[in-house]
Amino acid sequence: QVQVEESGGGSVQAGGSLRLSCVASGYTHCMGWIRQAEGKEREEIASIDSDGNIKYADSVKGRFTISKDNAKSTLYLQMDSLRPEDTAMYYCAADPFGGTCYLAYWGQGTQVTVSA
Repeated sequence: QVQVEESGGGSVQAGGSLRLSCVASGYTHCMGWIRQAEGKEREEIASIDSDGNIKYADSVKGRFTISKDNAKSTLYLQMDSLRPEDTAMYYCAADPFGGTCYLAYWGQGTQVTVSA
């Protein structure tokens, strides 16, 4: 079983940047970021697998960058040009099994708040 712990959330003004980090214990085939805003459905916004294949949701494409430092077992999410609609709880998640990426193991989440 894999455990993940994210950090790096906070408050920022629109147009600003934040970087989230996530440390994983155990093997991860695929990792990613999921967010959930109050009153809205969860959204998988970015993922990266062990082959380096990356996916982004249209809502963050061109503004957010996912990366992974395998030596440190750490996942990052660089968030630029932040908008108020990016305000949400952001969760790091992992898939330790392989095949199609299914982010089943989540961290506790870190809050990101973007003010207008």
